[in-house]
Amino acid sequence: MSATELLKEEHRAIKLMLSILSEVSQRLEANEKVDPQDLSQMVEFIRVFADRCHHGKEEDLLFPALEETGVPREGGPIGVMLVEHDEGRAYARGLAEAVRRYRDGEEDAVRDIIENARNYANLLTQHIDKEDNILYVIADLHLSPEKQEELVKEFERVEEERVGAGLHEEFHHLLHHLKSTYLG
Repeated sequence: MSATELLKEEHRAIKLMLSILSEVSQRLEANEKVDPQDLSQMVEFIRVFADRCHHGKEEDLLFPALEETGVPREGGPIGVMLVEHDEGRAYARGLAEAVRRYRDGEEDAVRDIIENARNYANLLTQHIDKEDNILYVIADLHLSPEKQEELVKEFERVEEERVGAGLHEEFHHLLHHLKSTYLG
């Protein structure tokens, strides 16, 4: 499996979480209660799996590899992706804060959860589409099979260092649990 295929596989997991977030937002908007622990785990998935692990692989490994082949950072798709990663982090911070307030019983936290979850989901849905259909296509054209293989090995190292052994699998179990809880 190439580096870009691995990243696309991670995108599938992230898109599932975005579907779960959308459903949770609808439930909250309908004045249904949502388990605060589930909300906290969703935030943890976003911060650790999507950002620290997935975006970390892109920012620290894939993007520099592309730059080495002449793909520009500024004025090109890499620069756009970096800006969107930062926007996503801002929504994730807002979501985390709103979830904390929700756990503490603050009524107005629901509005902020919905707003940040929807903004994050909308941003990441478009972001993933751009990466899958533009950036990774560019990567496949510019990176040799040997470089892709080297990136796969580096991705494994990043996963161990930033997420920890076995946590990747735990996140997939969490996704399965949340999917059955919220998506049926």
